[in-house]
Amino acid sequence: MAKEITAKAPLLDNDGNLTAYGWARQPYLDANLEDINFYYFRLFEPLRIKRWQYYGITTPTHFFSFTLSNVGYLGLVFAYVLEFSTGKYHEETLSIPFGRGIILPRNSNEGDCHYTKADIHLHFFIEDGSRRVLDIDWPGFGGSGLKAQVNLVLDEGHESVVNVFPYANKRFFYTRKVNCLPAEGFVELGQVYKMAPGDCLGTLDWGVGVWPYRSFWLWGSLSQHLPDGRTIGLNLGGGIGNDPEVTDNAIILNGKVYKLGTVDFKYDSRDFKKPWQMTSKDGRLALEFKPFFERVAKTNAIILSSEVHQMFGRYSGFVVTDQGERIEIDNLIGWAEEHHARW
Repeated sequence: MAKEITAKAPLLDNDGNLTAYGWARQPYLDANLEDINFYYFRLFEPLRIKRWQYYGITTPTHFFSFTLSNVGYLGLVFAYVLEFSTGKYHEETLSIPFGRGIILPRNSNEGDCHYTKADIHLHFFIEDGSRRVLDIDWPGFGGSGLKAQVNLVLDEGHESVVNVFPYANKRFFYTRKVNCLPAEGFVELGQVYKMAPGDCLGTLDWGVGVWPYRSFWLWGSLSQHLPDGRTIGLNLGGGIGNDPEVTDNAIILNGKVYKLGTVDFKYDSRDFKKPWQMTSKDGRLALEFKPFFERVAKTNAIILSSEVHQMFGRYSGFVVTDQGERIEIDNLIGWAEEHHARW
């Protein structure tokens, strides 16, 4: 397993090299992207920097997601809503050349993230140190318009899955995944969907990096409550970086991270709706994931392309903590995805 990062430092040195790579429980490294240095003509470097903030909220009946991103050549602002029982789904995306008007903060634990154009407004910000606020107003979304006011609580002691993945030629990916954020507020889309922290949990996916032009990843995640009231989160991944010991696989139990090593994904890329199998080599995780809905998101902008198959489904199996506690996972809703990109 890769080294755990435990001290504050800049992400990059003055020559654009990573000062550390591996995993952490908190975002100790400062994303000093101004020190990126991988092209002789540095004017073109910003076109290769990828940055995003993705929020997903799992309720007993729905999944709501809101994202602001800038992948250099293009900015993407999107939201989607899925109703579990019926499969009713709606997504809308704004594609913005060079990400103009999309404001993303330097680090995952500071600043505001927002985009405004005409009547459309998405604003993610931190209030009182521990509350992340999602403020969305998207007239015309789904015909009726979308509004949301959601508070996600991230207490100081809540651990997250933080990783620095190295690539060759000064490429890298710095990411923070936060599972099981108690959610309170509402989403209005034709009708009002209220959220309460006892049964609604949010997930944050924050990332910055410079990727190889052709990239690939796998991501599995869930944020749910166990029958005994504790929260359980899973963050599983593969395909990122050039060091196989650096993984972002982890169990998150009641806000504490239990790190895992390599997890193998077995699935059929010709039919993503078939069951997936996820197993860790150390025997601490064995899960079956049965999809019930497939979300496909494609972007094709000549030099930039992306294709995501995000499957929503139910996880069953078991996980084991560092102390040897075996936790049964029984039909908990989450997602798993395959992503290919040229960017």
